[in-house]
Amino acid sequence: MHTSSKLTKEFTKKWLKGLQICCSSKKDMDVLERKKKIKLCADIALASAKNATTSWSIALISEAKKNDENEILVDNLLGPESRFKQQNIIRQMNSCHKRVRSKKILKKSCSISQRMKKMGPPKSNLAAYIAKRLVKKRTQVLQRLVPGGESMDEFSLIKEALDYILSLRVQVDVMRNLANATEVLNQSNSSNVFD
Repeated sequence: MHTSSKLTKEFTKKWLKGLQICCSSKKDMDVLERKKKIKLCADIALASAKNATTSWSIALISEAKKNDENEILVDNLLGPESRFKQQNIIRQMNSCHKRVRSKKILKKSCSISQRMKKMGPPKSNLAAYIAKRLVKKRTQVLQRLVPGGESMDEFSLIKEALDYILSLRVQVDVMRNLANATEVLNQSNSSNVFD
């Protein structure tokens, strides 16, 4: 696991490199395109800063690789050993898809027990039934929030969500610091113009 300062340095370096690649590839971008490129660069930089060692980082990279326009950006940010990583990512994503298919088959085979559950909770364990439903709903929400979360079990999902939250915090801190530095530079430049 990365330390926060090491992750911050690695993310900053890769994010700025990604922004340079995006800016050089297309000069005239409207605000929406620019926003999407900044987000894409930030996501890929964050995932590559984690060296594609987590499921969420693998999911972000594989999602970005689906679009041919992003391939140059992904390859540059992953570095020279990216071919090895790409094969590793493909293998891991295939195993995730197999898990999803297995879960779907299992769900279909359990349809009878689900019908029984829909008939209503047993009167004696109403509190336990409500708690289980609440946990299930919140788990489903968490699966949608964490990239690649649909194919994870509950334990892996919580572990990945915690790592993803910490990584997003680093991403936000770097972006906030960059925005503050830009604002300070703009203020000092505008005060120099009026002097």
